[in-house]
Amino acid sequence: MSIDPVAVSILFGGFVVLLLLRVPIALALAASSVSAALWLGLPLPVIGQKLIQALNSFPLLAIPFFILAGEVMSSGGVARRLIDLANVIVGHFRGGLAMLNVVASTFFGGISGSAVADTSSVGSVMLPMMRKQGYPTHYSVGVTVSSAAQGVLIPPSHNMIIFALAAGGGVSIGGVFMAGLLPGIAVGVLLLIICALLAQRHGHPKGERISAAEVPRVIWQGSLGLLTPIIVIGGILSGVFTATESAAVACVWAIVITFGVYREVPLRALPGMLRRSMSTLSTVLFLIAAAGAYGYLLTVMGVPEALTRAILSVSDNTAVVLLLCNVLLLALGAVMDMAPLILITTPILLPVVTSVGMDPMQFGVMLILNLAIGLITPPVGSVLFVGSALGGIRVERAVKGVLPFYVPLLIALLLITFVPQISLFVPRMLGF
Repeated sequence: MSIDPVAVSILFGGFVVLLLLRVPIALALAASSVSAALWLGLPLPVIGQKLIQALNSFPLLAIPFFILAGEVMSSGGVARRLIDLANVIVGHFRGGLAMLNVVASTFFGGISGSAVADTSSVGSVMLPMMRKQGYPTHYSVGVTVSSAAQGVLIPPSHNMIIFALAAGGGVSIGGVFMAGLLPGIAVGVLLLIICALLAQRHGHPKGERISAAEVPRVIWQGSLGLLTPIIVIGGILSGVFTATESAAVACVWAIVITFGVYREVPLRALPGMLRRSMSTLSTVLFLIAAAGAYGYLLTVMGVPEALTRAILSVSDNTAVVLLLCNVLLLALGAVMDMAPLILITTPILLPVVTSVGMDPMQFGVMLILNLAIGLITPPVGSVLFVGSALGGIRVERAVKGVLPFYVPLLIALLLITFVPQISLFVPRMLGF
C-alpha cells in the first residue's frame, strides 16, 4: 500500500495529541492505530489480531521473570551488599564515594536491568552517604542517575529483550545481551575517569578503607547477588538453558538468596513484591501489544521504507546517516520513556541503519544508550526526576549535577556508533 498522507497524519499526529492530553502511552498507541486503520478501511479484527500476535511469543516470558527477580533483589538488601562490595574495590580513592556509586550501579544494573530501580535502590543508600561526607547534593544526584543510565546496557536487561522482539525475531536475545557487555563496561570506565578528574579538581574526600577482617564477609555476601547475571549469561552461553529459561532460574535464585540467605525481609513481603511486579508487567505487556498494532500499520503504509529513502536522500554517507539517527533518538528520548520508544523506533530505524551496513546487534546497543541518556535529560527524563526526588532538590539543580557526565556518555555513544567491534567482539567470539 502506498503512503496515505492523511493516514500517516492520523497515526503520528493522533499519537502526539493524545500524549499532550496526558493519555497513557499504550492507550495513545492503540487509539491512533485504530483511527488510522479506520481511515485506511482495514478490518478492525486485523488490529485485534496484531495486538494479540505481539504477545504470542515464547521469549516474551523472560520479561516477567526478570522484572520479579529485580523487584525481589532490590527490596531484599542486595543493593546495600553490592555497595559494600564496590567499596572494597574503589572506596579508598579520592572521590571514592562517587566511584563507588558508579561501580555499584554497574553491579546492580546487571541484576535489575532498570535505570529507575537502580536509582531508587542504590541512590537511597549512596545519597545520604555522599551528603554526610560533604559532596554537593546536585553532584551526588548527577553521579547516581548517570551511572544508573549506564546500568541498562549490562546484561541481562529486559530492555534488550524488548528490542530483540521489536526487531522482528531476527536478532538473538543472547547475542544482544552479549553485545551490551563491553559497551556497558566501557561507559562505566569513562564515568569513573570523569569522577576521578572532578575529585582532583574539587578536592573531594577520600573514602574509608574497609578493615581487612571485614573484606571476606563483604565479598562473600556481595558475590551472591552478582551470581544472578553470571548464572543467566553462563547458562545461555553453555546451552544449559535458553534466555527465557534463564530468567526463571534468575528469579528462583533471587528468591533463594533474599529469603533464605540474607533474610533481611520476611517471606510475607513476597506477595507485595508480586503485586508490584504484576503492575509493572501489565504496563509493559500493554505497551508491547499496542506497539505491535502500531508497527503493523507503519509497515502497511511503507513508513520505514519512506524514512529510509528520506534520510538517504539527505546523504548517503554512513557517518552522516548514523549521526542523524543518533540526534533523532536523543531528541525522542528526552520526551518519552525507554520501552515505548524501543518498540516504536526499532521497526522504523532498523532498516535505515542496516541499509548503511550496521549490524542489528550494534544498533540495539546504540539505541539503548541513546534512550538511556534520554532518561536523564529534561524535560521528561524519568530517572532524573527520581534522582532529584531522592536528593530532595529541584530538577534544575539535578541537571547541573548531570552536565559533566553527558561528556563521557556522548563519547561512549560515538564510540559504539562508529566502532562496531566494541559491541560485536563478544557476541561474534561466542558464535552469535
